[in-house]
Amino acid sequence: MMRFTKDHEWVDLVGDTATIGITAYAAEQLGDVVFVELPEAGKVIKTGEAMAVVESVKAASDVFAPISGEVTAANGELGENPQTVNDQPEKSGWFVKIKVADPDEVEGLMDRAAYEIFLAGL
Repeated sequence: MMRFTKDHEWVDLVGDTATIGITAYAAEQLGDVVFVELPEAGKVIKTGEAMAVVESVKAASDVFAPISGEVTAANGELGENPQTVNDQPEKSGWFVKIKVADPDEVEGLMDRAAYEIFLAGL
């Protein structure tokens, strides 16, 4: 079940583990991604806090945690191939996997249909 934020992050929850990344819209707005800084496994992130940094040819941008939890894995592939964020933002370009603190936080996010409507209004 993939959910989305107004800040253009996505969350894919499977069991109590959520994979988090940025949406295709966000990747397109950033331009060519040249560097991604991710948190280490074990770091506890809280909703709304900066959890990663994405640098593109245009700018550096913070990525905010859409939900709270403990980072269980960071996508090391992005260190070698940051362009994966542009090529497959909602698949191989994921940023982190976290053990979710409160599954209800995910329920409060937009589903794809609601996100598409939100994008249409931008």
